[in-house]
Amino acid sequence: MSAACALGIRQASVDQALAQFLREADPWALILFKAACETPSQVRRLTSDIRDALGRNAVIWIDQEGGRVARLTQPHWPLFPPAAFFGHMYQTDRAAALEATRLNYRAIAHELKSIGVDGDFAPVLDLPAAGADPIIGDRAFATEPAAIAALARAALEGLADGGVVGCIKHIPGHGRADADSHLALPIVRAARAELELDFAPFRALSDAPAAMTAHVVYEALDADRCATLSPAIIQGLIRQDFGFDGLLMSDDLDMHALAVTPGLGAAGANDTLASAWGLAERARAAFDAGCDVVLQCNGRLEDMARTVAGCPALSGKALARAQAVEAIAQRSDAWDQAGALARIARLLSNFERGAV
Repeated sequence: MSAACALGIRQASVDQALAQFLREADPWALILFKAACETPSQVRRLTSDIRDALGRNAVIWIDQEGGRVARLTQPHWPLFPPAAFFGHMYQTDRAAALEATRLNYRAIAHELKSIGVDGDFAPVLDLPAAGADPIIGDRAFATEPAAIAALARAALEGLADGGVVGCIKHIPGHGRADADSHLALPIVRAARAELELDFAPFRALSDAPAAMTAHVVYEALDADRCATLSPAIIQGLIRQDFGFDGLLMSDDLDMHALAVTPGLGAAGANDTLASAWGLAERARAAFDAGCDVVLQCNGRLEDMARTVAGCPALSGKALARAQAVEAIAQRSDAWDQAGALARIARLLSNFERGAV
């Protein structure tokens, strides 16, 4: 069975060292970053070579939200708008906004599928809050939970129609975070009653195929552990309260939000994170809390190996959830990309002119 991890690729081709590692470690999935994405033909070769090295049709993920979070950029790929644009449309014409959102993410799926990518870490369900760190910003669809849920469902459906599985993030909500979890550990001090607003979009999409956890401490839920490492949050809130039964993936184990953990101290100054609280230990803590799969994204083979050392083989419910994700990635249907992009452009243009 595959190791319960998804590992980052930050190189444009599969060299001998990477091929050997993939054969021996057998991670469940891979994640492409911008350094791995130069041209469509190059990415097609890369994804094909990754799967050849693994000897199976593994899911390959990417962060392609649109707006400022896009690994595929011009001039080789279209520029897709940020999620907030569709939220603005939704305030004026809900039907047009939902159509535009679904078409937009179906068009993203087409671009991904054509280069061998079949997983997208989108949509964002976070509810932005005044005074919070700007890391979420226009990545959020709206400032109303119901609008976020409706638009995110349209996004998931558009991706799935194109054979690309979506992943809702950052469960149970990153919008109030007082820091960027790439750089520090955010702490949310809001009362549980206030947090229900943040939770609402995730409750509404509890049937999503996959979700990514937040490296955020919610003092009202677990003052000692961020969500990724908290059994109370993962098992009590996400699994039982929300009723989410999809594949639960951690956010990146490399992020500095995990560099300091109660009782274990800082990971140290170097970026390899090879301290006593290293990648294997972080992975084990995430699995102990209830994650199905962990992400490790810096692209370094030595750190990939450390991560795999802390990962069990996929089995039981985690394996079943992973197989459900893989089933979505096998879908395929006819699609007129040029016609869809033209329709999206018309909808957006009409909105900008105030015609919708």
